[in-house]
Amino acid sequence: MKENLRCLVTGVTGYIGGRLVPELLKKGYQVRVLSRDTDRLQGRPWINDVEVVEADVLQAETLPTALQDIDVAYYLIHSMSGKSSSEFYNRDIQAARNFGQAASQQNVDRIIYLGGLGDPDDELSEHLASRQKTGSILRESGIAVTEFRAAIVVGSGSKSFEMVRYLTERVPIMICPSWVYSKVQPIAIRNVLQYLISAIDKPKTKDMIVEIGGSSVITYADMMKIYASVNGLKRILIPVPVLSPTLSSHWVHWMTPIPASLARPLIEGLKNDVIVQSEKAKELFPEITPLSYKRAVELAMARIDTDDVETTWNDALISSKGDEEPVILKTKEGLTIERRIRTIHSSPQRVFETFSSLGGEKGWPVFQWAWKLRGIMDRLVGGVGFRRGRRHPTELRVGDALDFWRVETINPGKLLRLRAEMKVPGKAWLEFQAIEQDAQTTKLVQTAYFAPKGLFGLVYWYGLYPFHSLIFSRMIEALARQAENNES
Repeated sequence: MKENLRCLVTGVTGYIGGRLVPELLKKGYQVRVLSRDTDRLQGRPWINDVEVVEADVLQAETLPTALQDIDVAYYLIHSMSGKSSSEFYNRDIQAARNFGQAASQQNVDRIIYLGGLGDPDDELSEHLASRQKTGSILRESGIAVTEFRAAIVVGSGSKSFEMVRYLTERVPIMICPSWVYSKVQPIAIRNVLQYLISAIDKPKTKDMIVEIGGSSVITYADMMKIYASVNGLKRILIPVPVLSPTLSSHWVHWMTPIPASLARPLIEGLKNDVIVQSEKAKELFPEITPLSYKRAVELAMARIDTDDVETTWNDALISSKGDEEPVILKTKEGLTIERRIRTIHSSPQRVFETFSSLGGEKGWPVFQWAWKLRGIMDRLVGGVGFRRGRRHPTELRVGDALDFWRVETINPGKLLRLRAEMKVPGKAWLEFQAIEQDAQTTKLVQTAYFAPKGLFGLVYWYGLYPFHSLIFSRMIEALARQAENNES
């Protein structure tokens, strides 16, 4: 191992990339991370141990600086939503082409890419085809590419695992379409990370496609049965001959936190069996022992039970509004502002802890039924809904999903700003501040911002204002009481 080897990791706000970074640091590698919105990396425990570069793979001119003096570049980027499936396919191809060309210009030694399993001779879904085409485009750059191909990644917070988890826990009798009986070879997240890191020390893996999977070849139905068994549940599965990807994605949309826009490309890919056909992984990585699906579930549940979930599928922006650049609150011009202030006999830290613990399983301090109803209404029109919860019951970091909000800004002990990701005719934020007054008191400032879009946006805001006014006034009173009770 080269002690001074320099690695670039892309996709660090995503599920795999966010977990790869600390593992590379443990190995002693120098790590640079690429993100198109570096503010979203605030709160990561490894942030002070890496070099951060702001760049966008869809903007080729931003990439040379990110790839300069890099030995190994991890490409962990792919799109999952857009106006059409062809849109995310084309975006994936353009991003890979930009990245490969920039890597070649900067003389990067190797690209390590995580793609998707699937027999290329089958009629693959557009999602799976784009994953494999991305590998081909990266190879066209002339850089040595190690392409790993995996099916479902199982770990606390992974999209596929959460889909199985919620379906199994919430639906005791399931109507199962044909895709539930396709063969799949799920792999534990820890095995994926082992392969990605071990490849650095294995020159033979250059210019290779390596299929990786766990020790279990099963079906989605088996996955749900095994999950139920591990968690002491009894479930009945009833097969049906036909259930289209569209209907299936809406079923997932309502039963899990995963919106239909993300579920559909996943489900379309499940018409194909995705299992390992080659023995290369076993030959090249004899030191890695693939885990069974049951063991992967047990490890994931252990993390969830101890609130030790490092990254989740909804960390990435594609879990909310596709690859749309987030709107960040920078000015108050054109905004409708609703602000409330209370002076509380409590410390700023206690007040901050109170409002930064909102949402998730704890819920909201008043009118919890109304928040849930708003989430249901959002799901009805294809929005993210209320089921995303939160990664940790008390800790927050920039970029975290929190029910139908996204954490936009945190100043520990002082400020929390949430950006709304439910469907609204405009842009909305909810902000909390804890301002120290003296040794005994803190000023709690609660502000709702709304930037209406057109006449309908204004009608929406003022039409709901009486209801919002009631909720927000009761909420600040409840937060004040909680903070004072926590202080005593």
